[in-house]
Amino acid sequence: MALLTAMIKTLMAALLVLTALALPGQAASFSVKRGLNLDQWTTWPSEDKWGDRQAILPYPEWRKFLGDDDLEALKGAGFDFLRMPVDPSPFLSGETLALRDELYASVLDSVRMINRAGLKVIVDMHLIPSGSSRKIGMGEVMDDPKVFEAYVEMVRKMARTLADEDPRQVAFEPMNEPVVDCDSDVTSLWPERQQKLFAAARSSATKLTLILTGACYSNAASLAKIDPKVIPDDNIIWTFHSYDPFLLTHQGATWAGDFIPYVTGLPYPLTAVPRAQLDVTLDTIRARIKAEAPWTRQSGLLAYLDEQVASMDTDEKLREMMDAPFTKVEAWAKANGIKPQNITLGEFGMILQEYGNAYVMPAKYRAAYVRDMVARAEAHGFSWSVWSYGGAFGIVDAFDREKAEPDVMEMIKSLH
Repeated sequence: MALLTAMIKTLMAALLVLTALALPGQAASFSVKRGLNLDQWTTWPSEDKWGDRQAILPYPEWRKFLGDDDLEALKGAGFDFLRMPVDPSPFLSGETLALRDELYASVLDSVRMINRAGLKVIVDMHLIPSGSSRKIGMGEVMDDPKVFEAYVEMVRKMARTLADEDPRQVAFEPMNEPVVDCDSDVTSLWPERQQKLFAAARSSATKLTLILTGACYSNAASLAKIDPKVIPDDNIIWTFHSYDPFLLTHQGATWAGDFIPYVTGLPYPLTAVPRAQLDVTLDTIRARIKAEAPWTRQSGLLAYLDEQVASMDTDEKLREMMDAPFTKVEAWAKANGIKPQNITLGEFGMILQEYGNAYVMPAKYRAAYVRDMVARAEAHGFSWSVWSYGGAFGIVDAFDREKAEPDVMEMIKSLH
């Protein structure tokens, strides 16, 4: 029986691939260079409000706040594409049943609005964790086979919604940062799941370029584990994300683990200030950990802080750390015959300010970090899209429609 079951699963996987192969494909029709991630949510309405047309439409929510002039300004700043995060959860929620078709149509309207501004667009299906405000998130999709199959069907319908758009102007990313296979000791689950998502998307959108990724938050090492030959298509762009060094890019982010919330005040690079000044900042962080962290975690957090600082406390160490994802992806691409223009750095950036946290990252550090990451991507021939328009990492807006400091945008404008 086990053998028969295995044979059936193998046959089903093969049929999925054959379905995709039977449809027309071509070399990547979508070509981009410099991009920006739009906001996923701005007001973050809870799921019990998703059935309210006024709360959920237009979709995504940035449409309530940005107009044609705002998008055209991004074109004028030097961007040629936008990555448009779309939260899939409303499409999986019973709250939106009466509005479901309007949600799909609104995503399509948003795509066309971006294209009218002279910008190309990646439609990015961007799951986040579930919680008190939503029942379905990344965990449920990855852990519950029924929810995953519902997600696959949502991908199929979204691809069908986009299928007739100009493939030179629109691309489709079936899943952002899959949280799976982060433990190297467990069986690899992502390749089979990505094949299912690919087959669903390709069966509906035969001409659009698909954006595919590795497991575990789309990190470079996970992309390098992917065998691209199992995706029988050359109309693909492969993506990876890098926020290295996380210690510096996510300072004060309360949602990023039990360590980073205690870390604020570090410069980029660490050598940007005299060592004595850096030591004062580190002592302040240590004192915060000792005062606020659970006592059972304090020694581990303090040791981790010292370890992280030691890994980047010279310019050479930092350069090696930041270069590593790019060289890893480049080596993988060369080994698999993938052209640099078919690789994109889908996310990178440095926090401006955590919501509710008084600490604001100095503008010069953010601009320097984005500049250095852009230089790396372009030196390797990869396209890139910085995170993000607004919010904690905003380079145009901060919170509550306040404007972010201009330094990052001025640096990007200077790339012309």
